[in-house]
Amino acid sequence: MTFIDFKKLLLDAEITLPKFSKLIKVSEKNIQAYKKKGEVPNPIAVIALCFADMHQLGIDYKSRIETLELKAKVKKGAGFAKKESLKKE
Repeated sequence: MTFIDFKKLLLDAEITLPKFSKLIKVSEKNIQAYKKKGEVPNPIAVIALCFADMHQLGIDYKSRIETLELKAKVKKGAGFAKKESLKKE
């Protein structure tokens, strides 16, 4: 799915990109990166389509998704903070 089609689905679902990313616990920066690629991954496309369809049917998908208590992924690896902690030891 193209990024433009993805954005149209978000409009159909009446959700902004920042609210979409917050709801599914994916960084807005990651989703914005798909704009440069021109298309979104299949799972993100499916989620957007389902949200749009549920909205059209009058289903409160936002509260349903919130009941899942999704957790955002935390980056692992050697970042700046990791290097700082090594210097202190």
